[in-house]
Amino acid sequence: MLLHLFFSLFVFFTLIDNGNAGVTSSFVRKEFPAVDIPLDNEVFAVPKGYNAPQQVHITQGDYEGKSVIVSWVTPDKPGSSEVRYGLSKGKYDFTAKGSFTNYTFYTYKSGYIHKCFLNGLQYDTKYYYEIGNGDSARNFWFETPPKVDPDASYTFGIIGDLGQTYNSLSTLQHYMSSGAKSVLFVGDLSYADRYKYHDVGVRWDSWGRFVEPSTAYQPWIWNTGNHEIEYMPYMGEVTMFKSYLYRYPTPYQASNSTSPLWYSIRRASAHIIVLSTYSPFVKYTPQWKWLREEFKNIDREKTPWLIVLMHVPIYNSNVAHFMEGESMRSVFEAWFIEHKVDVIFAGHVHAYERSYRISNIHFNISSGDPYPVPDKTAPVYITVGDGGNKEGLAARFRDPQPDYSAFRESSYGHSTLEIKNRTHAFYHWNRNDDGKKVKIDSFVLHNLYWGQNHHQRKSKQNRLRSLILNRASTAQL
Repeated sequence: MLLHLFFSLFVFFTLIDNGNAGVTSSFVRKEFPAVDIPLDNEVFAVPKGYNAPQQVHITQGDYEGKSVIVSWVTPDKPGSSEVRYGLSKGKYDFTAKGSFTNYTFYTYKSGYIHKCFLNGLQYDTKYYYEIGNGDSARNFWFETPPKVDPDASYTFGIIGDLGQTYNSLSTLQHYMSSGAKSVLFVGDLSYADRYKYHDVGVRWDSWGRFVEPSTAYQPWIWNTGNHEIEYMPYMGEVTMFKSYLYRYPTPYQASNSTSPLWYSIRRASAHIIVLSTYSPFVKYTPQWKWLREEFKNIDREKTPWLIVLMHVPIYNSNVAHFMEGESMRSVFEAWFIEHKVDVIFAGHVHAYERSYRISNIHFNISSGDPYPVPDKTAPVYITVGDGGNKEGLAARFRDPQPDYSAFRESSYGHSTLEIKNRTHAFYHWNRNDDGKKVKIDSFVLHNLYWGQNHHQRKSKQNRLRSLILNRASTAQL
């Protein structure tokens, strides 16, 4: 009884130290219809010109941020896989040659999917690029990140479970006005698997055009969710992630990964790890072995911010998908704490939730605390599966709200993480409130590595200063 009372008081005072006790928002979303936008809507418009490039998107192409992968589709014939680019609009001093492929899915046959690496780019520079030829040529631009540095400031957007509904459009438009430089995407892209037969491929194409106003200009760091699996034996389609793997390349080889589904990059002052929830991850599997080695490659003196992306949240108090992330938690949570991961973003649950810093690593079936406890060395867990897809919101949270849950709301939106320096970042969750972007949940994220090491170094400096002063006083005597 006394032990239980002590633990309850410990939790209470720890939560007060974190800021507030947990909040379940009472906001009721007046949502647009949770149906996909009709294909004849202008947001899916095919660009003018014969065989004009469409579905243009870019992502980081290497480990350090000096390369970009440009991808696009030509619908009628291969055309050119060349990208012309330079530092001035309309003046393209450089040329890179790529490759193309295509695939079939049931009776659907894709267009020609192009992929081209632009290597050796300068940091913190705006590049203009052109793809296609003649009257069908199209022009875009992108900005490279600052050089990898512990105090490089940078703003990421975080989006998950987007789809192609009117709610999705609201999320996308609000994100594009946020000032963020790149998207960390936590899986479930097009929701094309909600269709059947030929329409699966059609809805992949429409989604590529839908997000192009952002993806052609900013790198989206991709991750997969359950809606990318597309295991459909009734159609004879049993290759997992088939459409995604053809359409959305990742720089997995740069981090010595053996699969495009899990990889890592360094960008500005952040080291970002992408994990695949729906690929084997238990001990001895390729993903497990890769992550064990990748943690050894992280240099927090250069990239102090350690961010992990996954699809299924390992802490979730919503009725939807409750405890689905438990298996990954049991395998990786101890590593996340050992290596001082700052924040973990997930999707899957169509709502928003943020945790306090907590862990559940002491329970070993026969002994130890069988529940999460406050842990200042643990990550903050944030679920942003609220992009707006056609399945609608996950409106039912478990009651009572668990002690580890800081804020939760069933609504659509997106997040931003504004890294200021090696010690502090500003986080915001923005609700799509009746067509307006409203900042609802925000906090200052303190870097685990530099925060703790700063205090240790300061303590050592004070001890050294005291030692020198004591010796000087002794010498004078």
